[in-house]
Amino acid sequence: MITGALRQTGRLFALAAEVSRAFFRRPFQFREFVEQFWFIAGVTILPAALVSIPFGAVIALQVGSLTQQLGAQSFTGGASVLAVVQQASPLIVALLIAGAGGSAICADLGSRRIREELDAMEVMGVSPVQRLVVPRVLATMGVAVLLNGLVSVVGTLGGFFFNVVLQGGTPGAYLSSFSALAQLSDLYVSELKALVFGFIAGIVAAYRGLNPRGGPKGVGDAVNQSVVITFLLLFFVNMVMTAVYLQIVPPKGG
Repeated sequence: MITGALRQTGRLFALAAEVSRAFFRRPFQFREFVEQFWFIAGVTILPAALVSIPFGAVIALQVGSLTQQLGAQSFTGGASVLAVVQQASPLIVALLIAGAGGSAICADLGSRRIREELDAMEVMGVSPVQRLVVPRVLATMGVAVLLNGLVSVVGTLGGFFFNVVLQGGTPGAYLSSFSALAQLSDLYVSELKALVFGFIAGIVAAYRGLNPRGGPKGVGDAVNQSVVITFLLLFFVNMVMTAVYLQIVPPKGG
């Protein structure tokens, strides 16, 4: 069991390395990339915007309640915006891409595998990784980066609205605390997280799709496994990146 898990992990990392090398290899499947980008964006934009509003509201309300107890209500804006931008936004984007776009990628590649389309491509000398996987992984990465900006903005606006309307905060205090605590590197690390999370979601979905077991039922199982594995990897990688960022980049004013 342990040996099998290690073998699967090694194959996953091998696929990630192969896809990374293929990013710079010609010919690039531009049409496939555009189609996948449009599809993933289409199934994730609206859910991401709708989810980010309550996320921003909950964070603002919780942080506002804590700052009231501590007598530091003026810092509500900065603290809630940092939580949304650094943590909530990349995770929301990654989970939606893994759940919607990643599952579709896994199902598509899995169905191609059981129909032996991928075997036929290999016989003709066409690399399935170069032809199918690379455009999909690049699409998940691109959508994740762009969608992260949208979720950050919508989540921040949602938190601002609920803090001002429900908790009696003032717009000036909210904005001034944000400018006092936030820095541009917070947005940079948020976008970097979204890029890495999009890569992970695309790689895991492609790997499970390329290696289904047991026919059509195996494809369904592979889709479920890809989503679960992606979620676990995302939270672990997020913890590591957050710890490294907080050690490397000093807080504003520090």
